[in-house]
Amino acid sequence: MKTTHGGYTLIELVVAVGVFALIMTLASGAYLVMVGVNRQAQSTATGINNLSFALESLTRNVRTGTGYQLINANSFSFTNQNGTVLTYSLGSQPGPSGTVGTITLNGVSLTDPLVDIRSLTFYTSGTASSDTYQPYVTITLSGTVSAGPGKTQSFSVETSAAMRGSDI
Repeated sequence: MKTTHGGYTLIELVVAVGVFALIMTLASGAYLVMVGVNRQAQSTATGINNLSFALESLTRNVRTGTGYQLINANSFSFTNQNGTVLTYSLGSQPGPSGTVGTITLNGVSLTDPLVDIRSLTFYTSGTASSDTYQPYVTITLSGTVSAGPGKTQSFSVETSAAMRGSDI
């Protein structure tokens, strides 16, 4: 009677280790792709949150301000509730890949260098002293947000703000 010992042969062991290595390589690659996508999403969200904060600040000040004055299509001025003259306009600042457009308040950039404002336009209505219409401002802007090296997301936003008090 011949006794055989059970176990794996060398070829079976090499095949098992090879299959395991292949599966682990694929899983690691998928993990690294997910990390990259997460970084892009976080970068885009940070830029959009920064833009949202700048627009919220602008519209809040416009609502409580008086004396609206359209300097040109890209620049708007008014007096805030504290009596300070505020001027919002399209400006520029250094960015990660050159000069980028920004929303400025009295010459100070409000947006992050990752946000590139390409177009900022103000439209006013009801600002003449002879009319009886409530003054309001419509703001349109468009541009891109950096989503990582060489990747951008385009955006376009329009918002309006009406003066809370009466100008009559």
